[in-house]
Order: sequence, then structure tokens, then C-alpha cells
Amino acid sequence: MAMALALALALALPFFLFLLFLSCPSSSPSPSPSPSLSPSQPILIPPSHPRALPAMFFPLFPSPRNSSTIFSYSSRRLLRSDSNSSHPSARMRLYDDLLSRGYYTTQLWIGTPPQKFALIVDTGSTVTYVPCSSCENCGAHQDPKFQPELSKTYQPVKCSLDCDCDQDRVQCIYERQYAEMSVTSGILGEDVFSFGNLSELSPQRVVFGCETEETGDLYRQHADGIIGLGRGDLSIVDQLVYKGVISNSFSLCYGGMDVGGGAMVLGGISTPSDMIFSYSDPTRSPYYNIELKEIHVAGKKLALKPSIFDGKFGTVLDSGTTYAYLPEKVFAAFKDAIMKELHSLKQITGPVANYNDTCFSGASSAVSEISKKFPTVELVFGNKQKLVLSPENYLFRHSKVEGAYCLGIFQNGADPTTLLGGIIVRNTLVTYDRKHSKIGFWKTNCSKLWEKLHVTGAPSPSQSQSPSPSRSSPSPSSSSGKDNSTFKIPPALAPDITPTYDLPEEIEIGAISLDMALSVNYSYLRPRLVQLLEFMAKELEVNGSQVHLLDFSSEGNSSLVRWAIVPSRSATYISNVTALNIISRLAEHRVTIPEAFGNYRLVQWEVKPSLTQTWWQQHYLGALMSVIMLIIVGLLASGIWLWRRRHQRFVPYQPVDGTAREHELQPLQS
Repeated sequence: MAMALALALALALPFFLFLLFLSCPSSSPSPSPSPSLSPSQPILIPPSHPRALPAMFFPLFPSPRNSSTIFSYSSRRLLRSDSNSSHPSARMRLYDDLLSRGYYTTQLWIGTPPQKFALIVDTGSTVTYVPCSSCENCGAHQDPKFQPELSKTYQPVKCSLDCDCDQDRVQCIYERQYAEMSVTSGILGEDVFSFGNLSELSPQRVVFGCETEETGDLYRQHADGIIGLGRGDLSIVDQLVYKGVISNSFSLCYGGMDVGGGAMVLGGISTPSDMIFSYSDPTRSPYYNIELKEIHVAGKKLALKPSIFDGKFGTVLDSGTTYAYLPEKVFAAFKDAIMKELHSLKQITGPVANYNDTCFSGASSAVSEISKKFPTVELVFGNKQKLVLSPENYLFRHSKVEGAYCLGIFQNGADPTTLLGGIIVRNTLVTYDRKHSKIGFWKTNCSKLWEKLHVTGAPSPSQSQSPSPSRSSPSPSSSSGKDNSTFKIPPALAPDITPTYDLPEEIEIGAISLDMALSVNYSYLRPRLVQLLEFMAKELEVNGSQVHLLDFSSEGNSSLVRWAIVPSRSATYISNVTALNIISRLAEHRVTIPEAFGNYRLVQWEVKPSLTQTWWQQHYLGALMSVIMLIIVGLLASGIWLWRRRHQRFVPYQPVDGTAREHELQPLQS
């Protein structure tokens, strides 16, 4: 028996060693062969939904109680800036992704010389704020705090009858509280805002919040602050309109599923001819509302009265909210209608057991294919115009099951308000025409908006400095040179260059190769390479096992490090959103490294496609374990059989009543 067990272990040991070798992270940037998972778990969370994830951003839907009046710009006074239709516009890029972070950001520069900030785009907020250098209770965000003392153009807003004042009645102050109970407060200041070199709008003086305290999710968020686009005296839109530098309108365009990015325009645009509109009542609430009357699923109207969409604040469109939240009866009818159309899909539990998500498996992992499994949804407005929603406008990926999706629409508790977050308008140009009290919708590819509309000043991929579509170094935006523009927005000088990053959309990214130059010499950097890569993994919010050193060289007092980021062990590819975020943060110096490593520069980057995997590569672990178990079971069975045969030789079995076999007698030896 002991010999058989030893033999079994000896034969199985090489297979275990081979399995261990395959499971160890490779030093080359090849993707993991494990089943694909979607990007990070979507952020969520409605004013009444109990879902909460650490260090994530909740929907910004401030309470009207805290939207106190600071300055008395009336609607009547704003009308004076609408007489001139030839205003310039501030055209700006959007970064991040709705479901991997819960928000979109844009970049603004404040002060002289300019200080750069990443601000969350929020139509539900009426104040723009950034952390101030005097803030002791502010979190660690993407960029350094604003330092008023370094800006030659900064001025504090002095106390007056038009604002809330501090205890000493010296400065104006602000305070806002949001639905998930996070709070921001600080002093009001005025400084020069610059909008990036894609904008024709020159730098403008704007009143903003210099934050001295923040709590909750505002403290933990990665972005620096918020750009408030709502209706209110401190809104950056209201201020620019009052100054007469832009028309009374702005537009947002959020990228689609797995893509992210997008565009924003402060000011008017020439709207596409097939854009649909809904009336938006500016007196109804501080929020942007639309006249929603009906919802159709797969062409069938939900049996609901139109008045159900008019409760409390009505139907609110809020870019700072991640998902959509419907009144109880509307949600029940919507969910039931969707489930009746899913004939070939299986309902499964959500990615987090504590959340009662409605999820389905059996669909394709390709975004272009999910419309074959899930129905279209139509929002019908008061003027009978319809906004058609594709599945990406109401679904998010299941983070643990490939080819599975969950409803991104939830019940809004007991609140009768219909709240439509950013998921509803992915890949949709939304124009907030405040002058004419209407909101327009136009389905488009938001990540390619400027190129698609032939906008003057749009980045041209053909003029990129990259040697190939999949290999690029940061390059400034360039004019498309086309005359048939829709937006008529030429580029303008700005304090910084806004680079473009062209990622091939037709491939799944299996690795990101990065060449980074550091201003330290070879002998100093070499023993600290592991520490550097661990720091970069932490800053870029990836697992340490995803970061691999490829090469290392030096020239004089500088060093060149070639390294790669590969998918996590639970995924087969890196999403375009994640890749774009990593590349842009490194290229635009939005990652701060320890002083010991000197300054860095991203010299070159390259994305490589995910390798096509065979059935064996995808299921090698289960197959190997099955083979090993079969060998062990077989060897054990053989050992037991041999042991029993050997035992039978020494103790032969004879029946009690059996006939004894005759034995031949042998003669005695004399």
C-alpha cells in the first residue's frame, strides 16, 4: 500500500509543478488566460438605494434646502446676453467613465500662472469648487490643492448682503450637502478660469468655491472637485452667460459602454437637424427636467398614467447621477416588461450578494451584439417625440460573469421623482438649451464626436505623431481642415496642450507597453525598480501583479524604464476606458511620483491585442486538475488491487464446506 501511494505521488508531482508554473505571473505582457471579467464594479447609487462602495462617488443630487442664494443674478438680467448669437464656446474633453468611476471629469485651469484640476461634470450642482491649500480636512485627490497665494489674479469675495458670510463677516462662504450626506464647504474666491486649447473662449474671471472642508464620498473621490452646471447664481454657466461671453446653453456627450470619454461645450452649438427635444420648465425646480409621458419596451407601451412621471420634481436629468431611478410602480412595470422579452437568457444573482440587482447571463460580451438579446426602450415626451434607448443605455456589465448584464435602472424608494442619470444618455449628445427652455437629444458616438461632426479644430488621427494606430506618443490636437463644420469651434491658445490618444476600437487590449524616462541615474534607480513599479500600480489603481518590468537602460544621468500593464488574473483584456485613463494620466503628468525618482516623462506607449485563446488555454486549470485526479484515483485503485492480490497468496480463501483438493503423496527421502 505504501509503495502504491508513493508511486502515485511521484507520478502526480510533475503535473502539480507544471500547474504551479502556469499559474505564476509571467514577466512578459501577455494576458491572463482566465475567463474575461468586466471593468471595475459599477459605482451606483441613488438617493434612496442602500448600495454603497468604499472610495466611490455617489450621485450628486443636492437637497434644495442647501441651494441657498449667494448672488442675485435674476433670469431677467441674464436675458441681456442672449441678443448676440455669435458668442464663442468653450469646447472641452471629458475623461474617465461613468461606471468605472461613477462620473465624468473635465480639465480646468485656475489662476495666474494656471493650476490644473480635474472636475466632475455635474448638472445637479450649482457651485464649482476645488480644494484650497488651507484645507486640513480634504482628501488626497488627483491634483495638488489650489494655492491662492501663488495666483496673481486671485481675489477673495468680500462679505455683502448678496452672500452668506463667515463669522467675522469678512468673506463670502458656501456650503453644499448631497444626497448621500457628503458635505463640501469653504470660502468664495474669484480668479481666471482657462478652458483648454480646444476652446475658442478666452480665459474668464469666475467666482468659485475654495474648499476648506469635505466629508464622505467627496473626501474619498479621486477627482479634485466639481464643475457646477446647474441653475443657480454660482453656476459657471450662469456666470458666463451673465458676463455675455457665451450664449445661454451648454452640451454634454458621454461615451458608451467600455469606451468612456466624450465632450462638453459651454455655450451654444448648431444643433443637428434630427435632434429631438423636450420642454424643460426652468421654474419647476433647480434641476433640469423633461416632459416624460410614456415608456415603451420593445414597442409596447407600459400601462401607466402620464402623471406618474410628474411627481415631486418631475423627471430630472442629472449628469452627476450614475444610474436611473424610477417611482415604484414605474420600475415594477419596466422590469416586468424587460423580463418578458428575454426568452433565451437566464436570470442570475448580481455581482454583490448584498444588492438585489436584476441580472441575466447568456448574452455576448461584445457591446454590438447585446441588442440582439435585449429590447430597445423608448422615452416618449410631451411633444410625442421619442428618445430611443439601446441596451447600453439601461444595462451595466456583470463584473463576475462573462456575457452577463444587469439592469442599471432601480426603484427610487418612496420618492416619486423620476431621476435619469448618465447611463441613460451614453453615446447621446445632450444640449441644454436654457434660452429656449428645452433639452435636445441626438444619438451619436461621443468618443468620436468632433471627427464625426467635422468640427473645425477637431483632432485628426492622420496628423498624430504616432507611427501607427496602435502605437502613439502624446501629441497636440490639430485642425481637421474641413469647411463643412457643424459646431464652428476653432482651437485657441490655452495654458496647456490637450493631447489626443487614439486607441484601436476593434481589438481587445491584452497589454499596455510604456516607455518612461526618469531623471535619475542607472545605479541609483536599479535597486529601487520594484518600489517604483509598486508605486505606479497603486497610483494607477491596478493590482501589483498586473505590472511587469520589460527592460531597463540608462544614458548619462537619466534612465529609461520599459514596463507593461496586463489584465488582472480574472480578466482576458483591458477595457479601452481603463487603458485611456492610464495613458492619459501618465502622459499629462497627472501621476505624482516620489521626489527620490526625480521627474518623469512618458516617451512612448503601445497597446497590444489580447491573444486569441484556444479551448485548452481557457480551461487548462480545470482540465489539468481533472487529469491529475484521474491519475491519482487510478493509481490508488491499482495499488489497492495489487495489495489484495498479494494478500490472497498468503491467506488463501477456502469455503468451509468445500471439497478438499487431493494432494499427491511424495516418497520420503532416505
